[in-house]
Amino acid sequence: MGIGKWIGGFLGWMTAGPLGALAGIVLGGFFDSMMDAVNTPGTQGTFEDAFGRQTGRQQTYQRQHKYEGQRNSFLFSMLVLSSYIIKADGKVMHSEMEMVRQMLRQNFGEQAVIQGNDILKKLFDEQKRVGMTNFRQTVADCCQQIARNMNYSQRLQLLNFLVMVAQADGKVPQSEITALKECTQWMQMSADEVDSMLGLGKDDLESAYRVLGVSPNASDDEVKKAYRQLALKHHPDKVAALGDDIRKAAEKKFQEINAAKDKIWKARGL
Repeated sequence: MGIGKWIGGFLGWMTAGPLGALAGIVLGGFFDSMMDAVNTPGTQGTFEDAFGRQTGRQQTYQRQHKYEGQRNSFLFSMLVLSSYIIKADGKVMHSEMEMVRQMLRQNFGEQAVIQGNDILKKLFDEQKRVGMTNFRQTVADCCQQIARNMNYSQRLQLLNFLVMVAQADGKVPQSEITALKECTQWMQMSADEVDSMLGLGKDDLESAYRVLGVSPNASDDEVKKAYRQLALKHHPDKVAALGDDIRKAAEKKFQEINAAKDKIWKARGL
């Protein structure tokens, strides 16, 4: 599926608010023409029977609309926030751009890589045009819109993608950690979520405790409670509405959380 499909299909809640405004600026007439295409009488038909009841065709259409709208809004949000994280240290790293391309390739196919790359460049141009202070406020507004339209687990998965982008060049400078925590708090989440995710995939015991968000001095009961809460928030089923590929990414993250738990359990003899 090409990126033109999700930008030009059902656009979901990203059509309004700061995300919609940013999409209009970045995509220009392309966005306007697609908005016209998805707001025609043919796409808004009611498909009701003689008694005013919804037909199966309308119900199917509405399910498709909701699914694609959620998914497309999620991916556009990822591009917007990725552009902010990538430029947080004042430069665009090839490795970070390649990580975003990889995500697009896995989710949408090769054509999406070309088009998504173009959207990122236009987001960088917009940041340069308005200045960092104004663009930062735009990102904050977008994050608040995201918080109103995504559940906590979906926002966690979005944050997970952003952390992966920041880690792509093998190190995460303080400027990017600050930007990650800003986005996290703007999305009405705890900044501690960033510290937890930065510990994922590492093989040392200190990082394992970091993933669970507890001190090595915590009691066994405290560690067990922290794991239960973490597993509940990050369960892959909670992002299933965004598509199988995003669910698979959540499954990988869930496996890394369990690996951290196993390392702590082994060290404590639990």
